Amino acid sequence: MRILVIEDDPGVASFIIGGLRESGHTVDHCADGKDGQFLAGSGNYDALIIDRMLPGIDGLSIVQTLRAAGNTTPTLILSALGEVDDKVKGLRAGADDYIGKPFAFAELMARLEAIARRPVREGGETVTEVQVADLHVDLLSRAVHRAGKEIDLQPREFRLLEYLMRNRDQVVTRTMLLENVWDYHFDPQTNVIDFHISRLRRKVDKDFDPPLIHTVRGAGYKLSESP
Repeated sequence: MRILVIEDDPGVASFIIGGLRESGHTVDHCADGKDGQFLAGSGNYDALIIDRMLPGIDGLSIVQTLRAAGNTTPTLILSALGEVDDKVKGLRAGADDYIGKPFAFAELMARLEAIARRPVREGGETVTEVQVADLHVDLLSRAVHRAGKEIDLQPREFRLLEYLMRNRDQVVTRTMLLENVWDYHFDPQTNVIDFHISRLRRKVDKDFDPPLIHTVRGAGYKLSESP
């Protein structure tokens, strides 16, 4: 999943981001309410984790603004305000769940997975599965099958395949992959992309026809039924 974390406490933010990335998710972070609201409204996220008390704009106001604009991205509110009345206010503002601080990461993940039942949005609708030709990916269970055969992928390989599938029939550049799959905002000057594309091809394309992962010379890569 691609997740936006809006949290101004550096320690809490680092704790959440590290855990989410270790679990194979792509994470963007913002420490300011105003900037976070802009990102949440303009980005294509599968879930939002928003602290309630933020500089600029508070978390509940962000959720209310998003919901008023028709944004239904699954949202989890974090807050040191953990009384029942506080949780009720958060849920009435439009949040899908509310968790008090301090919290265990396992609980955060369980709640996040519970609300993020609609990870991909297409044409205004939300789905939990993506498919190209006979390649099928379940985004909730993280199961991958081609022609009915199960394919075992490592977390990074799954993130790479998910990103290619979500941008199917479109060329994705190396910069796009570095930023969205590896969370790099610079070129590490390594062959990390080529290495993982090669491994993914061996699993997804080697024993199947037609090949789905294509190299677009001088541009990047494309996942499509046709070159």
